[in-house]
Amino acid sequence: MSTRLATGGRLLNRGDAIRFSFNGQTLKGVQGDTLASALLANDQMLVGRSFKYHRPRGIVAAGPEEPNALVNLGTEGAFEPNQRATTTELFEDLTATSQNHWPSLEFDVGAINAKLARFMPAGFYYKMFIHPRPLWKHVYEPFIRQAAGLGKAPKGRDADSYEHFYAHCDVLVVGGGIAGLTAAHAAAQTGARVIVLEQTAHWGGRAPVDGGTVDGLPVDKVVDDLVSALIDMPNVTLRLRTMGAGVYDHGYVLGYERLTDHAPERAGPRHRLWRIRAGHTITATGAIERPLSFAGNDVPGVMLAASVRDYAVNFGVSVGDRTVVVTNNDDAYRTAIALNDAGLTVPAILDARVLPVDSPLMAAAKEAGIRVMMGHGIAKVMGSKRVTGVAVCAQAGEGAVLEEIACDAVAMSGGWSPVVHLWSHCGGKLLWDTDFAMFRPDVDKAPLGADGRAFVSPAGAANGHFGLQEILGDAHAMGQGAARATGFKPKSTAAPAGDGIEEAAMAPVWLMPQGAGKALRGKAWLDYQNDVKVSDVQLAAQEGFESVEHAKRYTTLGMATDQGKLSNINGLAILSDALDQPIPQTGTTTFRPPYTPISMGAIGGEARGDVFQPIRRTPMHDWHDENGADWEPVGQWRRPYAYVRSGETVHDAVMRETQNVRENLGLLDASTLGKLVVKGPDAGKFLDMLYTNMMSTLKPGKCRYGLMCDENGFLIDDGVVARIDDQTFLCHTTTGGAERIHAHMEEWLQTEWWDWQVYVANVTEQYAQVAVVGPNARAALEAMGGMDVSKDALGFMEWADGTLGGFDVRAYRISFSGELSYEIAVRASEGQAFWDALMAVGAALGVMPYGTEALHILRAEKGFIMIGDETDGTVIPQDLGLHWALSKKKDDYLGKRAHLRSHMADPNRWKLVGLLTEDGSVLPDGAYAVADGTNANGQRNMQGRVTSSYHSPNLGKGIAMGLVLHGPDRMGEVLAFPGTDGKTYKARIVDPVFYDPDGEKQNV
Repeated sequence: MSTRLATGGRLLNRGDAIRFSFNGQTLKGVQGDTLASALLANDQMLVGRSFKYHRPRGIVAAGPEEPNALVNLGTEGAFEPNQRATTTELFEDLTATSQNHWPSLEFDVGAINAKLARFMPAGFYYKMFIHPRPLWKHVYEPFIRQAAGLGKAPKGRDADSYEHFYAHCDVLVVGGGIAGLTAAHAAAQTGARVIVLEQTAHWGGRAPVDGGTVDGLPVDKVVDDLVSALIDMPNVTLRLRTMGAGVYDHGYVLGYERLTDHAPERAGPRHRLWRIRAGHTITATGAIERPLSFAGNDVPGVMLAASVRDYAVNFGVSVGDRTVVVTNNDDAYRTAIALNDAGLTVPAILDARVLPVDSPLMAAAKEAGIRVMMGHGIAKVMGSKRVTGVAVCAQAGEGAVLEEIACDAVAMSGGWSPVVHLWSHCGGKLLWDTDFAMFRPDVDKAPLGADGRAFVSPAGAANGHFGLQEILGDAHAMGQGAARATGFKPKSTAAPAGDGIEEAAMAPVWLMPQGAGKALRGKAWLDYQNDVKVSDVQLAAQEGFESVEHAKRYTTLGMATDQGKLSNINGLAILSDALDQPIPQTGTTTFRPPYTPISMGAIGGEARGDVFQPIRRTPMHDWHDENGADWEPVGQWRRPYAYVRSGETVHDAVMRETQNVRENLGLLDASTLGKLVVKGPDAGKFLDMLYTNMMSTLKPGKCRYGLMCDENGFLIDDGVVARIDDQTFLCHTTTGGAERIHAHMEEWLQTEWWDWQVYVANVTEQYAQVAVVGPNARAALEAMGGMDVSKDALGFMEWADGTLGGFDVRAYRISFSGELSYEIAVRASEGQAFWDALMAVGAALGVMPYGTEALHILRAEKGFIMIGDETDGTVIPQDLGLHWALSKKKDDYLGKRAHLRSHMADPNRWKLVGLLTEDGSVLPDGAYAVADGTNANGQRNMQGRVTSSYHSPNLGKGIAMGLVLHGPDRMGEVLAFPGTDGKTYKARIVDPVFYDPDGEKQNV
């Protein structure tokens, strides 16, 4: 049985007992335990069930590679599924429950699947669930949905908070083992800014467990000294419990810090997501021990040898009284010796190798009285919910049992694989190391930055070095190299000298025994969580899934929550053997971030609740609120829909405001319109590619209306562009489009035209902007005093800088209403004062503020389109009669080639028209015009739809705009629009310009 040892446990504070519960049972641990070590100390070997066959599962590992020990943690607002017991630090009153079983962990009805395993091999669902067809909806799909997923989704609102943190450094070291600390120290001594991330709660990695000396000192003492030295350096930041999650282009690295998981009573955020820009990144992420594939290697009590050693040394936990060690390398001997030193029994070490001479570790094991059986392996493990013994066989045979050994634990070691995930995230290549049977980083093919130089370096075991001397030398060199790559000059210093034990060569063992028959292969597990066996991978190869990526998806090998950390290399080797080709030819699957799962809360950060999407307010927001604004959400902004006076309805207010603009003077808060500064020698060329019309020919002081399409030719935005000087443009966008269009510009600049000299800045919130509109607009500005705003001084579609009423302004002579109109931009800090000044001088001129609905009616009266109303992501400029805005002088622009597609040039595309109901009523917005006949689906044919519809107080009737089949050619025809109210509306096709068709009012 597994239990707590009387001695050992270097990470424990035995005097601080902790109570916790597992599946409702109260258990005891001590300070420093992980949930996994505490469960083992309480002899809780069974911790879960596998996904497919619901086989009993026990703890296999001691770190993030653990595939089995996934539990539900916490309750209500603190509930979180799929948490690894091996990385969860124990705390008082921790509550955990096991997953993937019913009704209980000990008795799981789903275990019947194991009895049906022969009928559910790899890929059976692809073949079974397609016939007979009628069963899919009522049987197969409900069954699959019920079975899908691990754990339970939280139901309560997350009670914790999260945050994002931004950091910059010269050298980032991921991994706080002996290699990471050595590399960090070497880099920091040059003066470089260094950040070190370690995913566990302790520094040193495996070195303090495995022992050895550095410069004559015990390695654990050296670790303490290195940490102390780094803490004292002002240019070094050390972070424990922080995982390097992913490496991306341009030195961008994500870190995931668990701040209070181990101490939930503490105030502050639970998790922190680090967004780091590093000049150079060192991946000192260590290596993962591989399991061996033999029948019954999934029985609870079968564990990785190094993890068995970790539990004994770090946590003072014995995983069994009698532990059989099975291996193909020398490292597992350290586990046997550690267990023997702890007073535990190791009946035998089964070594698949046959060595001509005993290695030092083998000799030490024999000297300790441990039986070593070379050339032997495990035929099968006995027991179901825990190990009771092993059947020993010759590794070179087919599994004939030579001997049975009673035991309650098995420590297996199939060699080590460097953790190359971060190295590979951004394009680092791998090479196959035949000596250690592993993929290691190819340092000559590192991830490259924009300058063509490597920006990631591996160090230590992550670089394929396992001897202490080799690890230290490599880490020291990588640390100095990283500092040198970021512009620092390291001194010529020697690397620390490590003294370890020489090891004999390992032997690749992918199946035990090597000639295992079908029965044994069908019980030899590769992926513990997804129940993928050796026989499944062989079946995939037999059925033609020869690509490693195809075999992965056919078998689900490596697709569990551990992402194949334990299973991938063994699975690749089995696939290669089945295909009769070398492992490098088979290749690896793709490593994708994050390295281990990140909480959704950390990804969201502070963006939750009231700040999930912060409400954006203009400088005049409070004034609007105090003066009856009926608010409308527009993007992230709140804009006044109308200003409702006492005794008015919203509709009444809209009608009043719309009429007043046409008759007197209206003020509109236009601060929300997007304002993007595009600057640089190539700015004109850049805008020529973004807009459908020519912008490079625009002269300073002039404005031009422009349309913007995506690469598929669909209209995505419109607005007025003003040229400020030879290299500077100010592009106005729709209110909801500023961030989207800014991102659109940056995407093309960074991915397609990266060498163009252009800079884009979003200055939307730097300015308050007021539209001064109506017959009295010029009089109001002249009353303020200052710049000349006459027709001759500031013509239509021109702009000028000046002063008005003592305010520095930029005045644009543009109109979205068809009236005499100016848009005046001032500093955001002066927006309210400027608004107040306009209201004061406008009092004698009939001034009224007006909202977005009046704005919409005014523009509809003039036939002006609105992005989002007349467009829906499928509309092109030609549909809206905007051919004049499509330049014929330019060779190319975004969307031009798309407009040549047959579908875009189809004469049957619906075109923009005006619509007037015969009785003056308002057409339902979005209503469809019906046509004769039905389509292939038996639905009524349609020939158009309403895009905008309003009551116009200036015209005294309803007006609408719509897209209609052959609309411009059908002027005067009457269409029928069925409404949702049961009424059919009759509307006549007319010109979309309803008011002042000659534009006389805006040109006064």
